[in-house]
Amino acid sequence: MLSRMAADKRKGRGRREHRPSGRGTPTPDPGPPYVVRWHPAADAERDESWPAAEKVAMLHAAQKLEATGPRLGHPHSSAVQGDDVQGFRELRPRAGRSRWRPIYRRVSPSTFVIFAVGPEAEIDSRGYDAAVGRAVERFGELEVD
Repeated sequence: MLSRMAADKRKGRGRREHRPSGRGTPTPDPGPPYVVRWHPAADAERDESWPAAEKVAMLHAAQKLEATGPRLGHPHSSAVQGDDVQGFRELRPRAGRSRWRPIYRRVSPSTFVIFAVGPEAEIDSRGYDAAVGRAVERFGELEVD
C-alpha cells in the first residue's frame, strides 16, 4: 500500500497549481523558466543601492527566481509579514547576508514583478516598511495586459 501511495505522489509531481491571492480556481504552474520584471522605480532603487556588489547580488537573486519560480525558498526568499501584504515576498540576496531586499509578487502564473527595493528589516525597519508600502502601492497601480 505504501509503495503505491509513493508512486501516486511521484506521478503528481511536475506542474504545480497556483491560486493567486488564495482565491478562485487554481491555474496551472507553467514551470521554468519564469519571467522576472523590475518595476521602473524598483530598477532605479536597485541602481541607487550601495555598494556595487549588492546590485550584482540582487540581479543574481532575480536569476534564481527566474529559474525556480514559486519554489524559491529560504534562505533566498521569504514572505513579507503583515496584514495588507498577502502574496508579497522578499528576495534575500546572498542567502540573506545582503542588507538589501527586493520586494516582489507573482502577477501571473509565469511572471513575477519586483516592485521595490529596501533595506533589510533588522538593519532599518522604517526603511523596510517604506519599501513594502511602495511595493503595495505600485502593485495597486499595475495594469495587466
